[in-house]
Amino acid sequence: MQSIENLVTQIQGLSSNASDITALKDYLKAAEDLLRSESTRLLSFLDQLDPSKHSLVINVCKRYKDQVLLLEAPIRGVGPMLTAIRKIQSSTEHLTTLHPEFLQLCLLAKCYKAGLSVLEDDIYEINLPRDFFLYCYYGGMIFIGQKRFRKALELLHNVVTAPMSSINAIAVEAYKKYILVSLIHHGQFSSTLPKYTSSAAQRNLKNFSQPYMELVNTYNTGKIAELETYVQTNREKFESDNNLGLVKQVVSSMYKRNIQRLTQTYLTLSLQDIANTVQLNSSKEAEMHVLQMIQDGEIFATINQKDGMVRFLEDPEQYKTCEMIEHIDSSIQRIMSLSKKLTAMDELISCDPLYLGKAGRERQRFDFDDFDSVPQKFNI
Repeated sequence: MQSIENLVTQIQGLSSNASDITALKDYLKAAEDLLRSESTRLLSFLDQLDPSKHSLVINVCKRYKDQVLLLEAPIRGVGPMLTAIRKIQSSTEHLTTLHPEFLQLCLLAKCYKAGLSVLEDDIYEINLPRDFFLYCYYGGMIFIGQKRFRKALELLHNVVTAPMSSINAIAVEAYKKYILVSLIHHGQFSSTLPKYTSSAAQRNLKNFSQPYMELVNTYNTGKIAELETYVQTNREKFESDNNLGLVKQVVSSMYKRNIQRLTQTYLTLSLQDIANTVQLNSSKEAEMHVLQMIQDGEIFATINQKDGMVRFLEDPEQYKTCEMIEHIDSSIQRIMSLSKKLTAMDELISCDPLYLGKAGRERQRFDFDDFDSVPQKFNI
């Protein structure tokens, strides 16, 4: 009769020699039923496995994830997977191949806060590009679930602009969500990508996202009726992409944008006038939108309940409170730390033989006498 204890012992014993790896794989394949039945006990035994010695620990973790998904109980894999990540990581700056697996479990289990525990780490070391794509994609979705759209945009932007020799499905799906979240958070979307974006992405992303580009054009008209008609016409497409919920938030955000435009024109306005202007059904619905926007800090206003008048105010922030000073100081410290990290990485790359070899080959293609001299290193 096999047991979890015997499984761990076999992993430890068969991991010492490269010749035993095949035998270990066969043993683990035969132990699938045990992994499934004893999945809840695996967490307590993970501490006995050293990733640097027991090379199949990642395979075990991925198989374990597959089993909890088959059981439709992703929440059972969240804790053990996080423990495995912390054991495998050389530091919190290291992105492991288990990061995407963990974030996927968090998404399926809707344990968004658990996912934040790794998303808050600054990542500088990446082994496989696919891990980075999936980490940013799943991470963006977790921040969307938390309504933290600015952070979601940051991660989705990383997917879209990351180096790639050919277009991939992860980048396409990230680009669709990037469009929707941009409309929700900023009320606009720019199709112009940064110059460092790969040519593959520059050429193909728009072609794979035509319904979403047309949604942007409809959104820019500011006419809620036209937007709702377009969404209804293309409902099946958005639903098949699992983006219908985000599209509905885009429609809702148009009301907010139209109300924000009123603050640039009027100092006071009645709730009924707001409802008429932004095409809401009643003054009560307008009041609910205005109150929510005030609560979210999207506008500054007061509502007189007696006469139903809204008074728009200026931003009260004077940037001189203790909290604001601490926030600014924290931002400065973070920028200084990032600057030092970039300088160190630049020096490391400048000494890398592979980089120097490639740079030497590229240099031969040009006559550098035709160019102004460029400093090789900048001190920030």
